[in-house]
Amino acid sequence: MELKGKRFVILVDTQFNDHEYWYPYFRLREAGAEITAVAAKAGQTYSGKYGTPVKSDKTPVDINVKDFAGIVIPGGYAPDHMRRDQGMVELVRAFDQQGKIIAAICHAGWMLVSAGVLKGRKVTSFFAIKDDLVNAGALWEDGEVVVDGNMVTSRTPDDLPAFMRAIIAAAR
Repeated sequence: MELKGKRFVILVDTQFNDHEYWYPYFRLREAGAEITAVAAKAGQTYSGKYGTPVKSDKTPVDINVKDFAGIVIPGGYAPDHMRRDQGMVELVRAFDQQGKIIAAICHAGWMLVSAGVLKGRKVTSFFAIKDDLVNAGALWEDGEVVVDGNMVTSRTPDDLPAFMRAIIAAAR
């Protein structure tokens, strides 16, 4: 229960990567953290790429960042949908401005681009969006997990164990 009393937001939207949502969800809960699923619409059910559903608990305007230890952004196609909602983008930016953990895996780097939080930061991602991150000012590395201050990034579902170890270590 190393994270007992800590709270995390996990963003969700249509076509999220099921593994990149559920692995962090259960690992953080196992460590004692509370999870709030946040989407553009509260109470809506979103389907992952492989069909698992997630019902959102709240919208970005319902979240007081100071009450949370961090935010996890799963990949899949969801980040391309998430970044179309200004509230979702502003929530990511607010977590960064308050020095809270921002954890992004795979295509979730698109949210970091849209939030404008990458200039001079070391990150990794799925290789296909490397150019997007570099063009936004990031220093891209090919590694299973890259930690730069409050930012934790990983490439693919294969990196989930390292990704979660880094998030939990940062939250202690």
